Amino acid sequence: MTDTADLSRLLAVASEILDGAAERFVAGRGAPRSVDKGPNDFATELDLELERRITDELTERTGIAVHGEEFGGPGAGAGTVWLLDPIDGTVNYSAGLPTAGILLALVRDGEPVLGLTWLPLVGERFAAAIGGPLLHNGVPAEPLKPGRLADAMVGVGSFDIDSRGRVPGRRRLEVITELSRRVSRLRMHGSTGVDLAYTAAGVLGGAVVFGHHPWDNAAGVALVRAAGGIATDFTGAPWRIGSGSVLAAAPGVHDEILDILESVTDSRSEGEQQP
Repeated sequence: MTDTADLSRLLAVASEILDGAAERFVAGRGAPRSVDKGPNDFATELDLELERRITDELTERTGIAVHGEEFGGPGAGAGTVWLLDPIDGTVNYSAGLPTAGILLALVRDGEPVLGLTWLPLVGERFAAAIGGPLLHNGVPAEPLKPGRLADAMVGVGSFDIDSRGRVPGRRRLEVITELSRRVSRLRMHGSTGVDLAYTAAGVLGGAVVFGHHPWDNAAGVALVRAAGGIATDFTGAPWRIGSGSVLAAAPGVHDEILDILESVTDSRSEGEQQP
């Protein structure tokens, strides 16, 4: 699966399949909540329909198994598998906001080698194979240039101050607070796919993703790396399946945000050690 020609063929096939699903995605905008997945999480019937459709077509045309957000599938930590999120930003999509899309990645032994992010409601498509270039609406984009946090907009994940988990709500707030002191502007789009795709395209200088779900993160990580950006977890370790967070940014900006993440962690540790 390392053959460049083979990856190019798979990227073309996947792009055709997502193009074919885009019209249905647009038509279903505003679909209501139908499947409860948690206190603040749900799926619509369109999530289920699109995942079945795209999974069937990918399996038939590529012979590679698919792991989708809604129906699961083979593990993505070993071997080669497609990772699919049929509607990223479901709450936005259901409410009628255009910041929602289809995310698809090909992962080999835990590393994303292809990434596709389709944003049909705004007519934008981002695709890339490992090594680049980033294709924006089918046109190769310029590689990302080094930047400064003070000049950048940064996308951050949404949060509930009382939430618990891998990155609790109060730590998220601390990260956002420190970022706000040094960044040009913060943006909260409610879609990991949007944040990572626009980071790859250089519209955003970076993205701070608190979530760990691989179907949310793998496609965007592939795009950012193909564009010449850096994608790690919050400790600075290269992102791969199993990572608990994502920090993706242009060179230079990544280091500055990583410093902030480390300073927040250090200050919390010092506070916890005080009597």
